[in-house]
Amino acid sequence: MIPRPARSSEPTSAEAGAWADVLVRCRLLHSAVLTPTGQWLVQDQPDGPVQVLTGPADVVELAATIQHRFRSTRTDSR
Repeated sequence: MIPRPARSSEPTSAEAGAWADVLVRCRLLHSAVLTPTGQWLVQDQPDGPVQVLTGPADVVELAATIQHRFRSTRTDSR
């Protein structure tokens, strides 16, 4: 596996919003909502627990984790 290069800057709210939108549209998350405080509420399943993410970096990290899990599962099934 090729290691990810280090980021040169912190993720922005716009980047986090784009990733959240993609994850929901691709049905990898049930919902992701930005709160007025800058926190994100995410839910894997409609009846699942709500996870509170503290900011954009956590959303981007969640997207990377889901993407890694998805890719490794897909690779194993080939």
